[in-house]
Amino acid sequence: MNDKIENIDKIVQFWLDSAEQNYTTMQHLITSHDYSWSLFMGHLVLEKTLKAIYVKRLLSHPIFTHDLLRLYDKIGLQLDEEHKEWLDEITTFNINARYDNYKHDFNRLCTKEFTEKWIDRIIELKQWLKKQL
Repeated sequence: MNDKIENIDKIVQFWLDSAEQNYTTMQHLITSHDYSWSLFMGHLVLEKTLKAIYVKRLLSHPIFTHDLLRLYDKIGLQLDEEHKEWLDEITTFNINARYDNYKHDFNRLCTKEFTEKWIDRIIELKQWLKKQL
């Protein structure tokens, strides 16, 4: 569904507004110590921000994927290898938090320290991505 679209600014704003709602939810989940779901929301923040950039730059609807690195590659952004690795790792938060067969192990992994490290990285990536709009 990569047809050229109209109302680009409206669609970009839709993705950004949705990302901000997810960002707020992410913060609430951290406060309530629901770390695995906060990381899941962090993934959505980046996914939706990338989709806003996709629409803005490519003038078409974003591809159907949750893979942050794939979205990044399709857009053609320039990011160093470390940050690309972060995107790849954050993509796993989508699967690990969502599917029961991965949840147990992921919940054990999501200590306060682990979550804080990745939330800081999510925030850093979010800020960089918003500058790309």
